[in-house]
Order: sequence, then C-alpha cells, then structure tokens
Amino acid sequence: MLRFLSFILVVLLPLTAVAQDGQPEPELVLDVRPAMDVTLDEFMWLNRLIVVFADTELDPKFREQMVLLAEEPAELAERDVVIITDTDPRGLSDIRNTLRPRGFGFVFIDKDGVIKLRKPAPWHVREIIRSIDKTELRRQEIRQQR
Repeated sequence: MLRFLSFILVVLLPLTAVAQDGQPEPELVLDVRPAMDVTLDEFMWLNRLIVVFADTELDPKFREQMVLLAEEPAELAERDVVIITDTDPRGLSDIRNTLRPRGFGFVFIDKDGVIKLRKPAPWHVREIIRSIDKTELRRQEIRQQR
C-alpha cells in the first residue's frame, strides 16, 4: 500500500510549482494516513476527514479514488482535509470498527465529528469540495476569513 501511495504522491503530483514572481512554491502533498495509525478523536475540531475503505489496495475503486484525490491537493488542503485509508478488513482498525464499511467505501466526516456523507463509489474532488463548502462549519470559516 505504501508503494501505491508513494506512486500517487510522486508521479501524479507536480514536483514543484512556480509562482507568478518566479519563486518556487512549496510542493503540495496530500495528508494521507493509514487507519491503523490514527483515531477519529485526534482530528476533532482540527481537520475534516475523508476515509477511504477497501478490502485490498488493489481494488479498482480504491485506486481510482486515490488518483482523483491526488488531482487537486490544494483544494483539499485549503479545507483542512486529511485522508485516511484502510485496506485491511482483518486489521480491525478503530476507524473500521466505528464506521463498519462493506467493501469499498468513501466517508466524509466534518470537523465536529459528524459523518456528512457516505458513498459506495469514488467521488471527484469537485463534488467533495461542493459538499464541504455546503456545511455550516465551512461557511463559518469563510465568513471569518472575510
């Protein structure tokens, strides 16, 4: 699984971006963490979570979802999104026990710990961003930024 995630981060994300003033910008990398290393409580009020489940890292839906997420890391980073992956149904991570997926699953959890969305198929970042931006917490963040 680490090889696959490394592939996504290295190959699909640009190595560097150049700002309009010609200075290199820092590389944007998705914050992807394995479910066995984290708990949901760690992210309460700090991050929004996208949890991607599959029975194996070879699941075509899982691979497609990870590629889609890697396409627009800046949009996700702007919204404080952390991606959690779980491709080991026998590992029984705390997150898998809590969310109880069957096969492939996409779950969006807002900063308040409330599950806002569950999908049985991969979702494009555009759709994810729209869902995030509709939440009351995100609207409050936008108002505070103004």
